[in-house]
Amino acid sequence: MALLHLTDDQIRDWTRAQKDEWWFKNVYRGDMAQLTLRSGLTGFLLGGILTATSVYIGAKTGISIGVGLTSVILSFAIYRILAKSGIIQDFTILENNCTQSIATAAGYVMTPLISSLAAYMLVTQTIIPWHHMVIWMVVVSILGVLIAFPMKRRFINEEQMPFPEGRACGVVLDALYTGAAESGMFKARLLTFTAIGAGLYQMIISDGWMKLIQFKLFMMDKWAGLKEPWHFFERLDTYYYRAAAEYSWWIPKILGTDIRQLGLRLTLDAAMIGVGGLMGIRVATSVLIGAAFNFIVLAPLMIQAGDIVPRIAADGKVIPLNRAEIVNQWSLWWGVTMMVVGSMVGLLAKPEIFTSAFKRGSKAVSDGTDLLKDIEVPLWVSWIGVPIFSVLGAAVTHYFFNVPWLLAFICLPLIFVLTVICTNSMALTSWTPTGSLSKITQFTMGAIDRANPASNLIPAGMTAEIASNAANLLSDIKPGYMLGGKPRHQVWGHIIGIFAGSLAAVPLFYLLFLPPDANGVRSVTTMVSDAFAFPAALQWKGVADIIAKGLSGLPTSAIISMVVAAIAAVAFEVLRIRTKNRFPLSSISIGLGVVLPPEASFMMWVGAMIFWWKGKQHTTPGTKGHDFWVEGCEPICAGLISGAALVGIGNAILNVVL
Repeated sequence: MALLHLTDDQIRDWTRAQKDEWWFKNVYRGDMAQLTLRSGLTGFLLGGILTATSVYIGAKTGISIGVGLTSVILSFAIYRILAKSGIIQDFTILENNCTQSIATAAGYVMTPLISSLAAYMLVTQTIIPWHHMVIWMVVVSILGVLIAFPMKRRFINEEQMPFPEGRACGVVLDALYTGAAESGMFKARLLTFTAIGAGLYQMIISDGWMKLIQFKLFMMDKWAGLKEPWHFFERLDTYYYRAAAEYSWWIPKILGTDIRQLGLRLTLDAAMIGVGGLMGIRVATSVLIGAAFNFIVLAPLMIQAGDIVPRIAADGKVIPLNRAEIVNQWSLWWGVTMMVVGSMVGLLAKPEIFTSAFKRGSKAVSDGTDLLKDIEVPLWVSWIGVPIFSVLGAAVTHYFFNVPWLLAFICLPLIFVLTVICTNSMALTSWTPTGSLSKITQFTMGAIDRANPASNLIPAGMTAEIASNAANLLSDIKPGYMLGGKPRHQVWGHIIGIFAGSLAAVPLFYLLFLPPDANGVRSVTTMVSDAFAFPAALQWKGVADIIAKGLSGLPTSAIISMVVAAIAAVAFEVLRIRTKNRFPLSSISIGLGVVLPPEASFMMWVGAMIFWWKGKQHTTPGTKGHDFWVEGCEPICAGLISGAALVGIGNAILNVVL
C-alpha cells in the first residue's frame, strides 16, 4: 500500500501536536509485534556477522559500509522461507524494521577501530586492551543515543525531515510486505548465490582453508611430501614473476623502481569489486586517478630524488621500500591534505546544514495532552543520562588513554554542537560528515595539548562516534515512523546493536590485525599491511603527526605537494558545486586513492565500471537485465563483500589454529 505522509502545507502549518495526532490515528500500529525475542536475537546475530564484514572492508578501504538494507533482505528471506515451511510465523514488517535497527547500529559502532583507535595505536605504538576498547565504544555510543532522544521529535515528528537513507529502507520494507515479496526473494537469491560464489573463490585463494582441506582432511602432505598447500594466487601477476625468476624474464620498472615495490600488482579481489559497485563510477574513477598519479608518477620521482628512502631497522638491517613505506614517508601528506581540505570545503558549501540545524521549527502548540507519552522515549532519560554518560565518557577517556580531565570535559560542549550539525546533515543528505567534524575537534584539542597524541585523537574519536550514533539512530527511526512503529523499541534495538557490534568487532580486530607471534607477543607493526591498508587510520595519524611535529620535519617536496593538493581540492570541490555534481572528480576520493593499495583501487574501479556499463545497457525498468544489474546491484555487491569477507576472516582464524 502507499505510505501515508503529510503534505508540504501540513508540515509547514500544523503544530507538532496536530502532526502527532495525525500520525497516532493514521499510521501507528500499536498492536503489531516489533521488538520481540526473535527480532532482537536475529538482529543481534545478523549485526555481529555484518559487523565482521564491515571491519574487514573498513580495514581494507577506510569505508564504512551500510548494512541496513542487507539485513532487511536477509531477515525477510529467512523468515518467509521458514513461514512457508510451517515452522514459525512470518516476521511482521515492524519486527524486520527493528532487526535492521539492531544490525545497522552494530555495523556502525566498529568505525573507531578502523580510524581513531587504530590511529592512536599506530602513533603511540601501544596496543589498547580489548576491554578498554569495548567499554569506551559502548559508553560513547550510548551517549550518542541519549543525545539523539530530544532531537527525534523535532527532526522527525515536527520538521518531517527526509532522512533519505532511512526513507529508502522504509519504502523497501513496505514494498516487501505489501506486494513485492517475489522481488525481495529474487534479491535474496542474488545475495545468497553471489556470496556463495565469492566465498568459494576466496576459499581457493586462501592458504588456511587449503591447508585444512588438503592436509587435514585429505592428508595430502603425507602422500606427496608437501610443505605448503596448493592455492590459487589472488595476485594474478605472481605467476609471471615466478616464471621471470626462473627464466630471467623482464621485470617492469618505473625510473628504476620495481613496480611491485610501488604496489602496482594485478589482484582479483571479489570484495573490492563489490565495494566498487556500491561506490559508483565517479568515486571509483577518482580513487583510481589518485592511485595512478601517486604510484606511477610522483612516488618514482621522489624515490629518484631521495625524498623516499629505505629505512634502517633497529638491528641495522635495511628495510626495502614498499607501498606502505612510500605512503608513510611522503605520499600520506598530500593525500591527507586532499581529503581534509576537500571534505571541509564540501561541508562549508552546504550552509543549510548549519542554518537549519539551529533554526526554530513550527510551533509545538499542545493542549497539555501528549498522545505519544507512552510511545516516545521520555525526555527525562536524556536529561539524566547525558550528564551521567558524559562523566563516564570523560572518565574512560582519562583513565584508558591518559587524556587530561580538563580536555576530556572541554571537548563535550563541542561534541554536542557538532552532533546537531551531523544529524541535520544526515536528515538532509544521508551523509554524515563525521570525518570533517572530527578534524575540528582534533585540531582544537591539538592546539591546547600538542605533546599528547591522545588529547586530539581520542576526543575526536568521541566526536565521530557520538555524532554517528545520534545521526544513525534518527535515520533508523525514520522508517519506523513511516511504518507506525514504537520509537522506544527501536532505541532499545539500537542499544542492543551497540553491544552486538562491540562484542563482535573487538575480538575480530585482535585476531585479524594483532595476531601473536611465535612467543605470544602482539605488535602494532602487524596492523598495516598490503592486505589491510587502514587508510582511514592513516589519515587520522597524519593529522595527529602534523599537530605534534609540525611541518618542519617533512621534505620540501612534501610541503609543496600539500600546498598544491589543498589548492586542487578547493578547485575540484568548487567545480563540483558549481556544476551541480556533474564535475567528474572528487578530491576526497583522489586522496583516498593515495593511501589505498593501487591494486585495490583498480579492482574497485573494475567493479564500478561493470555495473555502470551494464546499467547503461539495461535502462528499461521491468526487464530482466534491469532487474539483475540495476535493481540487483546492491544485493550482488553485498554478496560479493560478505562472501569474501566472511571466508577471509575464517582463513585468518584457521591460520591461527593450524
